[in-house]
Amino acid sequence: MALPGSLRRQPANRGLVSHCTHHHITVFLLTFFSYSLLHASRKTFSNVKVSISRQWTPFCQNSTAPELQPYELWNSSHLFPNADEATLFLGTLDTIFLLSYAVGLFVSGIVGDRLNLRWVLSFGMCSSALVVFFFGTLTEWLHFYNKWFYCCLWVVNGLLQSTGWPCVVAVMGNWFGKAGRGFVFGLWSACASVGNILGAFLASCVLKYGYEYAFLVTASVQFAGGVIVFFGLLTSPKEVGLPELGADEDDRVEEDANRPLMGDDDADDDDRNYSIQATDRDDQPKAIGFFQACCLPGVVPYSLAYACLKMVNYSFFFWLPFYLSNNFGWKEAEADQLSIWYDVGGIIGGTIQGLISDVLQKRAPVLAISLFFAIGSLFGYSREYAFAAVFLALPGFFIGGPSNMISSAISADLGRQDLVKGSSEALATVTGIVDGTGSIGAAVGQYLVSLIQENLKWMWVFYFFILMTSSTVLFISPLIVKEIKLLLHERRLRMLAE
Repeated sequence: MALPGSLRRQPANRGLVSHCTHHHITVFLLTFFSYSLLHASRKTFSNVKVSISRQWTPFCQNSTAPELQPYELWNSSHLFPNADEATLFLGTLDTIFLLSYAVGLFVSGIVGDRLNLRWVLSFGMCSSALVVFFFGTLTEWLHFYNKWFYCCLWVVNGLLQSTGWPCVVAVMGNWFGKAGRGFVFGLWSACASVGNILGAFLASCVLKYGYEYAFLVTASVQFAGGVIVFFGLLTSPKEVGLPELGADEDDRVEEDANRPLMGDDDADDDDRNYSIQATDRDDQPKAIGFFQACCLPGVVPYSLAYACLKMVNYSFFFWLPFYLSNNFGWKEAEADQLSIWYDVGGIIGGTIQGLISDVLQKRAPVLAISLFFAIGSLFGYSREYAFAAVFLALPGFFIGGPSNMISSAISADLGRQDLVKGSSEALATVTGIVDGTGSIGAAVGQYLVSLIQENLKWMWVFYFFILMTSSTVLFISPLIVKEIKLLLHERRLRMLAE
């Protein structure tokens, strides 16, 4: 008994290896490091907050210190009377950035599907680098300090940086098909963690000369990266004469290897004329609308799930060093170094779980199993069982891994499902919707974590994380049930064929 083509499971890396060219490697590296540079500038701001806070508050805090003259010159940079208010304003800037970043993601996805992805990405990188330079370097050189000016710059920075993720995911989705996508995107999604490490390294090298030089270095490197992307990035295989993904209709096995996981396996082949885009596409097909993208199967459930999961993931990113320092008495430098293990766990988790999802050709069940283990690790944190780096890596593996999968591989699956005929003109829009919804959750989460921690204790913060992780599973539960049923159905067919 012969199995249907859609049930003949291909090796996860077969199609990937056979079609991998030097263009694929170049695209992988350029998109990887372009987003790493965007994240590096964000990490630089986090790393120099102490120096900025000192610059924005009076140097002399006691009555016996001599008063420096002229007063206006020595106190022109003192925006706040004490370090607590300066720290509160810096936290406000984080919230402003995340909210503007979330709004920008919805817009950037739509723009990316209608304009050249290379132009949008390089413009975002170069413009964001200029804003970072104005924020941290130029204002210090000119001794110009103004709270409203800082807020406006950081709103603009969030909007400009939002062009990065939808564009790089769309470009990767154009070059890498279903075969091996989970593994490739799992490995590639380490770009954010690499950017964090790169930003910390660049800032630490020049921070002794002044925090303005940390902004100068990261902004310069990011601007240079934007120029390289503009002249070197290929957004689609057709730009170099290679066939687009799924273009070979004669080879049924190859078509199955490149068909996205999010396609409706129960749909009849004769009903494919109901796709959003026409079959006889032009060279530049019309991009689907925002609401059409929201109506695609799986987009809304995964967006809501990612809002809950990114809230937990970003809370670990912002609060883990503080938690380790306050609860376990570790020095701030030690806590910063140990918190890196959370990123390491996310890199490993995203890669391994992506590979498993490639083998199964299903994403949701892998996410569900990982998130159930995440709940257990979070419960351990609430009981203060974290004593070594391995325990710091566990939440990263089970939380950061699924977060990387949803924002990269699953977003690419959603944007290349059957209803859009594999067109790239849905990729950036869908990615912007998923990541934008997640960023809104992350922005709200930072306020909720500080509120819960201040009024209750850290134990209740982790209970809140458990609730959000459980909500993630709840939102994708229909997809989990559907894909498990498909796995069982495929298994029965194989048993009958033997």
